[in-house]
Amino acid sequence: MSASDDGDDGAPFGLGRVLFGLGMALQASEDFRDMEDTVDYAESAGVPMPELAAPFASGMMLVSGVLVALWKLPRLSTGAIVTFLAVVTTTMHDFWNADEDAKEGERLAFWGNMAMFGAALALLREAYN
Repeated sequence: MSASDDGDDGAPFGLGRVLFGLGMALQASEDFRDMEDTVDYAESAGVPMPELAAPFASGMMLVSGVLVALWKLPRLSTGAIVTFLAVVTTTMHDFWNADEDAKEGERLAFWGNMAMFGAALALLREAYN
């Protein structure tokens, strides 16, 4: 029986899920603290309508992170995080196209997002068990 069936997460799954969800939510809250920079960064990456896309994406991550931490609507919330990370990782942190000054930071952000993407995929699988 899986964690999503019986409500008994088990310590490793429960702790990992809470840490992951809160980490995503807190990162999104940081984006809201300086939304002007978040919008500028999205614009510099060629995101269409960054003044709408950046707050929408940050809001989606804030809500999804809290829902994952609480394990409420797990299919929807983990699916939203997987979608967000799949898009953002390859478009916002494309270190292979970055100028030399930004390449190292973008590479670190890319691989950090890939690690979170892997965790989100594992949580998505658990949501469907």
